Amino acid sequence: MPVTDPADLLAAYDEQLRTEAETPSAISVSASGPLRLVTFSGGRGFITYRDLGDLDEAGIRRLVPSALAHFRADPQISRVEWKTRGHDRAPGLHDALCDNGFAPGEPESIMIGDAGLLDVEVPLPEGVTVRTVSDENDVRAMSAMQDEVFGDPVTPAHADQLLARLARGDGMSLWVAEVDGQVVSAGRLEPVPGTDFAGIWGGATRPEWRSRGIYRALTAARARAALAAGKTLIHSDSTEFSRPILERAGLVKVSTTTPYEWRRS
Repeated sequence: MPVTDPADLLAAYDEQLRTEAETPSAISVSASGPLRLVTFSGGRGFITYRDLGDLDEAGIRRLVPSALAHFRADPQISRVEWKTRGHDRAPGLHDALCDNGFAPGEPESIMIGDAGLLDVEVPLPEGVTVRTVSDENDVRAMSAMQDEVFGDPVTPAHADQLLARLARGDGMSLWVAEVDGQVVSAGRLEPVPGTDFAGIWGGATRPEWRSRGIYRALTAARARAALAAGKTLIHSDSTEFSRPILERAGLVKVSTTTPYEWRRS
């Protein structure tokens, strides 16, 4: 039977995904107390953890600048994300982050559910096709569309990172929906080694193509691929665009996550 209890799903998330499994494409990882300090390509730092233990507010106020100093010492790092979760015990963390130059982003919903719930047939609008891509031109077209939809500058950096990961063969696959050769929706699938999970990430659909079932079809295709890889659970950090779609498919909101970002001035 599918696992649907939110407490069980959240426990699986904490136990299986808040370890080294969370950052498969890391260049380097260092420990600082309970924290994992991760460096990615493109000058990106990332801070995550299983939990903060019994640290009180004073302890967290000492932890934040110490972690940031690790990345400040590397001139190649231009920005750092501290990933928070709404269900964590973290007294004073918001204020400590803001006082050290981190700015909170938009909260997202942590969605989890049985992969089989997403493996359904979804009719596509006429002329729309779904496929995986790995060719450089296709990856760059996909990345540019995602940058546009997310309101980011269209640069080669995102595509460069995806192409580097494809070359490493870490299990990630890229999926697009196209109309007459134009990418109208896209996302990636990331099976997490050593766990029951696969992540669905980067979901983006051009505004004029929304509400036509395309994102649902793209999600169903990724779920089938996850099941074929032996993964039974799907997880995603979802915006308010994708959360209702995943909820209708049977995924459950188990918590929230809010990114805090520091940028080198």
